[in-house]
Amino acid sequence: MAYALGSDSGSAPRPAAELKIVVAGGFGVGKTTLVGTLSEIPPLLTEEVLTDAGRDTDDLTGVAHKTTTTVAMDFGRITFADPPQPMILFLFGTPGQERFWFTWSDLSHGAVGAVVLADTRRLEDSFAAVSYFEQLDTPFVVAVNHFDGSHHYTPAEVRHALAVAPDVPVLTCDVRQHRSAMTVLVHLVEHSLRHRRLTSGAPV
Repeated sequence: MAYALGSDSGSAPRPAAELKIVVAGGFGVGKTTLVGTLSEIPPLLTEEVLTDAGRDTDDLTGVAHKTTTTVAMDFGRITFADPPQPMILFLFGTPGQERFWFTWSDLSHGAVGAVVLADTRRLEDSFAAVSYFEQLDTPFVVAVNHFDGSHHYTPAEVRHALAVAPDVPVLTCDVRQHRSAMTVLVHLVEHSLRHRRLTSGAPV
């Protein structure tokens, strides 16, 4: 399925730009769900069952119901059919557990932007992803995925808690809902394009 951000019937169609997007965040924050919600193709998932061997390293606070975990990546694709500049976004979800963080470098290579998912019950789990993309100078947005029973903080409160820059978009979302997840992605694409214009010296 293709999604139109806009149209310009007077312009000749341009080849689709292929962009890589990374979805990162702590363990159990909803990365796999976000990719699955948005992908126009059956997503590639590398889920494995949690075992007793991981009890000493996997903090299940707030996600005790979780029975599987991503061990390599999630992958999905979404197409924006905008005639002036159609885009195909390739979504790569990272593993959240620290012992799989070594995969982040390869998954983030060439990415134009990242979604950092956050859970207010475990907000400290977002620091690693925020710091990682800040060091890479990769444009990112923070998306607070509200879970049932979690406290609803305002975007301003989350921004202060995570100490992210004023220009970084901070949003709330429900990654199970397509419209909500799509809004996060649109904000990221727009933020990434602004960042590229600023760094290239082009008019914003």
